This record gives sequence, C-alpha cells and structure tokens, in this order.
Amino acid sequence: MVTLVNLRAYWRFVVVLRQFSPLIVAYWRDSRRYFLFGGSREVDAETQRERAAVLLDILLTLGPTFIKLGQILSTRPDILPPAYIEVLEGLQDDVPPAPWEESKVVLEDEFGPVDETFDDFDRDPISGASLGQVYTAEYEGTPVAVKVRRPGIESLVEADLRTIRWSIPLVKRFTGAGRAFSLENLADEFAKTIREEMDYERERTMLEEIRGNFADEDRIRIPETYEAVSGPRVLTMEYVPGTKISDIDALDEAGHDRTQIAETLQEVYLQMIIEDGVFHADPHPGNLAVADDGAVIFYDFGMAGRVDPFVQEKIVEFYVAVARQDIDAILDTLISMGTLSPEADREVMGNVMELAIADASGEDIEQYQVNQIIEQVESTIYEFPLRLPPNLALVLRVATVVEGVCVTLDPEFDFISTATDYLREEGYYEQTARDLAEDAGRQVQKTTEALFTVPPKADEFLDRANRDDLTVNVVLEDDTKVLEKLAMRIAYSVLLAVGVLSATILYSFAENWRLALVVLALAAPLAIALYRSFRKKRGLRTTPQFTRQGMKNRRDD
Repeated sequence: MVTLVNLRAYWRFVVVLRQFSPLIVAYWRDSRRYFLFGGSREVDAETQRERAAVLLDILLTLGPTFIKLGQILSTRPDILPPAYIEVLEGLQDDVPPAPWEESKVVLEDEFGPVDETFDDFDRDPISGASLGQVYTAEYEGTPVAVKVRRPGIESLVEADLRTIRWSIPLVKRFTGAGRAFSLENLADEFAKTIREEMDYERERTMLEEIRGNFADEDRIRIPETYEAVSGPRVLTMEYVPGTKISDIDALDEAGHDRTQIAETLQEVYLQMIIEDGVFHADPHPGNLAVADDGAVIFYDFGMAGRVDPFVQEKIVEFYVAVARQDIDAILDTLISMGTLSPEADREVMGNVMELAIADASGEDIEQYQVNQIIEQVESTIYEFPLRLPPNLALVLRVATVVEGVCVTLDPEFDFISTATDYLREEGYYEQTARDLAEDAGRQVQKTTEALFTVPPKADEFLDRANRDDLTVNVVLEDDTKVLEKLAMRIAYSVLLAVGVLSATILYSFAENWRLALVVLALAAPLAIALYRSFRKKRGLRTTPQFTRQGMKNRRDD
C-alpha cells in the first residue's frame, strides 16, 4: 500500500529532479560533450564556483532538509571539490519562523496549555532555523529558552530522505570511483544525523553529558536543562544571555581579553575531542557568546558528536607530528585513520604535505595557521580522491570553524602553539613520545628475531626449488578491470564481424538489401560501443594541486 509519505516522496523526487536538471545536464556534458558521444571536457575553477552558487540556490529553494544536506556536504571534501566546499561553508540555517499557532500546537501536545505550564511565554521567537525555533519564557520564576521543533517537519524530512536515497544512483553516474564510494553511505549517514538533530531528548542528553564534563570549569558556561518541560519535540533550558563572540567592538567595550577567550575556546574543544570523546559540533559565532565575567557560553547542542578512543589517539599523534614537521608520521597517522589509502604514492603525498606546511608556516613552524593546513589536506583528499570517515569529517569542520573564530578574536592567535601547550600540560605529548619509543623497540626486537628465523626458511625455500618441488600461487588483481574491458572488446569485435558478414551475405547472395540494412543497423550500436571502449581514459590521471605555481595562482585569485 502506498503511504502518504511515499506519495510525498514521489512528488518531491520530481521537484528535486526539476531543480537539479541544469546541473545534471552540465555534468552530463562534462562526461560526454554531445550527451551520447564525444570526449570529456575540462571544468575550470571559475565554472566550479558558478555551479556551486547554483547548487546553493537550489538547496535554499528546496528547504530545510536540503539546507542541512548542504551543511553536511560542506564537511565532506572527499565528495565535493574545494570550490563547492568554499561556497557551502557559508550556508546559514536561518529561515523565517513558523506561525505561533503552529508552534503552540506542538507545545500543547507535549505539556498542555502553554499559559498553565509556563509563568510567561513570549510568542515571538528570538531565532528561527530549518528544524526548530527558540522562544524566551519564564518557568518557576526562572528565565528560560524554549526550543520547539518546527511543526510538520517530520513528514517533510522523511519524504526528502527517501528522495535523496533514490537520487544517489543517479548522482554516482557523474562522479569518480573514489567519490562514488563515499556517496554510497552518505544517505544513511545524513538520515542518522538529521534524525538525531530533530530528537531533542538526545540533544538534552548530550548537553548534560558535556556540561558534566566541565562542571568544575568556570571559564565556560553551558545552560542547565529542565526535564519536566522537555521532550522529543521541545527542549527547555536556562536562558543565558551574552555578547556574541564575533562582536569585537562590544567585547572590547566590556574590557574582555580576546586572546584569553580564544585560548579558552581552543582548549575546551581539545578537551572535548581528545579527552572526553563527546563534543559540541556546531561552533559558529551564532552558537557562542561571552558572559559579563568573560566565560564562553555554548548554545545549541543539536549537532554533537562522539569520537572513539582510536581516533582520539590518532588526532593526538597528528598534532604532535605536525608540530614536529615529521612528514612520515603525518602520513602514517592519516593512513591509520583511514583518510589516506595505503596504496597512495608516499613521495607525492609527502611533497604535498611539505608544500602545505611550508605555504602555511613561512620560515617558522610555530607561526602557521591550522586552518590553512586543513584546507589543503582536504583539497588533497578530494584531488586524489580519498575517503574521509564521517566522524573525522565533523572533527575537521569543528577545528576549522573554531580556528576561524579564534582568529577573528585575535588575528595573531597561534593555534598550534596553544594545542602543543595543552598536549604538554595534559601529558599527551610525552606519552606519544613514549609510545613511539616502545613501537621502535618492538620493531628492533622483531628485526632481531628475523635474523635468526629467516635464513633457515630461505635454505628450505632454495632446497625445494632445486628439487622442482616449489609451488607458487599467483593471484592476479585487476582493480582497473583491464581484463574485463579486453573481454568486452573481443566480444564486441566478434559480434560486429558476424553482423557485417551476415549483411554482406544477405546482400551478395540473397540480394535482400533491405534485410542487410536491418542487420547493419543492429550491428551499429556494437561499433559505437567498441569505439567508445577505446576512447575511455586508462589508468588514474591526477594533477597535483599544490605546486608552488598553483599556490601562487590561488593567492593571486
């Protein structure tokens, strides 16, 4: 039986397809200049930026779900090229608020009459977003902020999620193998993320956990929640006013130390990610403020993530390797995290990393900004292309946004120096050094053992070879499907030859030129397929993006 959600999804699919049709046609022509034939065409950076602007307009037109999708895509450089990431990073989740009467229905469904539940309730929201909006009220004599899920958003999101899932096979036709791999799990990951963000009970749980982790920290402030007037669609929390963290003039007028605020923000996020394993994942300036006493206030925990211990350990190793300018250690860490393929050309990747660090740091390693490094690593991930684990993508986004906020507060803020000092104070720096020393010791032990075990095995191998008693099993890997393509070409050639021969016989001996033309027409697609199989590019061709000239051109732009 076709449900209403399915019907809505079918209609949304048509709407989405119509909105995206200009981009679909453009991407189709990129792969086949004349749609069905012709070689591929190059797309320059300016064209990419123009298309990214079109994509941004489409996402805004399609509404809440697609706005959220754009925000998620802005954290996935393994799917989109840098020009698109640059444009989508500015996508603001800011839409006109729903009418009060609609929000009132949600509140009364949860708790009964609004005026009986709250002492006072301001009907005008102080902020509106795609999934919910925030009101101010008074509860048991205390000022509170009440976050209410947008009415009817659930059915729209579910219909859009189905539309996105149905669209993935179509989108994959216009992407390379690396990005197609990332796209396969994107629909499920996005569905999980947006459903979590709509679940205000989960948000309350994450908020309280993070708040507990900083219970003894007076440099930050996280609002307290009120369980009695909170639920899956409503979250009531303490109202904590403050000065917007990006309002530099107001902070200066209040006499706040902006460098100290930046250091606090950076250290708090380092603790969240590498020590606590649970973090506030949306640190843009609208979700951060400064209290009168200088404490940093955190709002909106709808986007909150977790980091497993393995990734925490690797993040520490990455920071230490970058601080030491140890290129091999950086590459080893990226490989172990699953970001960089073990088959990647280490020499090429090492050169890319050296260029990234040199370009970002100048002469002194302590002066570079981590945001530049992340941007160039992300671009490299897209260029090769490689896989970016979802949780790590969120961590990268958080690190980038936090660094941007810190530089706004203090243009001379040294992110790496602050991170290194924190790691030293908490003992991570020394622990990493001890772990590396232990690993080196174990490697020496294995090498020593091999000196005694390998020679006898080598003797046995040579003896068996001399006795003609040596069997070698060979496994032929055909990752690029060369053999499959060769088989298809042979099949096309044989069938085409049969078709031409049959047509010749029919025309020469049976004098049936009409039937001969029919046979030739049937064989024509085989000739086109055979021609196209020889026209396809072979192997992996990449152009390293970060040559010195390339980076100079980017700066000139």
